[in-house]
Amino acid sequence: MIPMIIDTDPGVDDAMAIAYALSHPDIELLALTTVFGNTHLDGTTRNARWLLEQFGATKVDVARGAGVPLIQAARPHAEFVHGADGIGNIYPAGPTRHADLHFESAAEYIIAAARARPGEITLVAVGPLTNIAAALALEPALPALLQSLVIMGGTLDEPGNVTPAAEANFFNDPHAADVVLGVDWPVRIVGLDVTHRIMITDSDLDRIGNAGTRSGRLIRDVSRHYVDFYTTSGAARGLGSEPCCAMHDAAAIACVVMPDAFDYTTGPARVVPDGMASGQLLMDRKRYAYATSWWEDRPATSVCTAVDAERVRADFLSRLVNGDILA
Repeated sequence: MIPMIIDTDPGVDDAMAIAYALSHPDIELLALTTVFGNTHLDGTTRNARWLLEQFGATKVDVARGAGVPLIQAARPHAEFVHGADGIGNIYPAGPTRHADLHFESAAEYIIAAARARPGEITLVAVGPLTNIAAALALEPALPALLQSLVIMGGTLDEPGNVTPAAEANFFNDPHAADVVLGVDWPVRIVGLDVTHRIMITDSDLDRIGNAGTRSGRLIRDVSRHYVDFYTTSGAARGLGSEPCCAMHDAAAIACVVMPDAFDYTTGPARVVPDGMASGQLLMDRKRYAYATSWWEDRPATSVCTAVDAERVRADFLSRLVNGDILA
C-alpha cells in the first residue's frame, strides 16, 4: 500500500483523481488538503468533504489550506471550466453532511503526517503549490520525510492551457511553484505534455456511470460541464470527433502507481514568476553557458515528456468501472 495525501482544489478532474485513488488497491488515501484554484477555498474545501462523503470515504481526513497565492494577487477562479460550484454544477442546494475537518492548516497537517510516518508518504499535489511551499517554510526537512512528491502542473513543450506559456496550477501561484522546484527532493512533474495525451471520452464516462455504483454515476455527472467546456472552447480540437476531456489530475495518480508508463527528462527547473510568461515551466536541458546565476544550486527535477496513454486510460477505467469505492 502507498500511503498518500492529495493536495487538491476540487475541481472536476480532481474528483476523478480522488475516485481513482480511492478505488486503487495499492493506495491508502490518508487525507485531502485543500487549496484555492478551480474555485475559492471555501468551495474547494466543501467539495473535498462532500466528495468523500459521496464516495463513502469518511475516514479520509480533510485539512483546509491556502486561500490566496504566496505573493501575487489572486487570479480569477476557473468556474467557467469547472462550473459555478467547482464540480460541474452538481453540488446539492440543500444541507449536507461532511467528513470531519482538521483544524490545523494543510501545511501543518502535511508536516505532522510526514513526521508520523517518515519516508512513507507520497504527496500528490494537483492544485497550486501554495500549501507545499508553506509546509517547506515551516519544516525545511520535509523532503527527507516524504517518500516522494508528484505534481500535476506545468508544461515544457505543449502549449499552456491558460496562456500560451503556462498551465493553470503554476499560473495561479508561480512563486510557490518556483520555491518547490528549488528544493532537492524526489519530485516528478506530470504536466500538459502528457495529460493532453490522456483523454477520456463520453463513451468512457458512460461506462463509468453505468457501472452500478453511486461513485460512478457521480463521476459521469460531474464531468458534463467539463466535457462541454472542452467541446465548445475548442480545447479538444484534433483529439477526435467524440466529446472528451483531459483527466489531468488522475494522470498524477497514475504516475504514482505505474511510473513505468511515463518517460521523463531531468534537469534544473524554474517557474517564471511574472510578466508575459508568468507560470511558464523552464528546464535547463542543455546546460546553457549564459545566465547561470538563475540555475545555480537548482536540484534536478523529473518532468514527464511522454506517456503510454492507452495503458493509463485503461487502468483508470478499470478501477472506476470495477472498483468498490461505494456500491
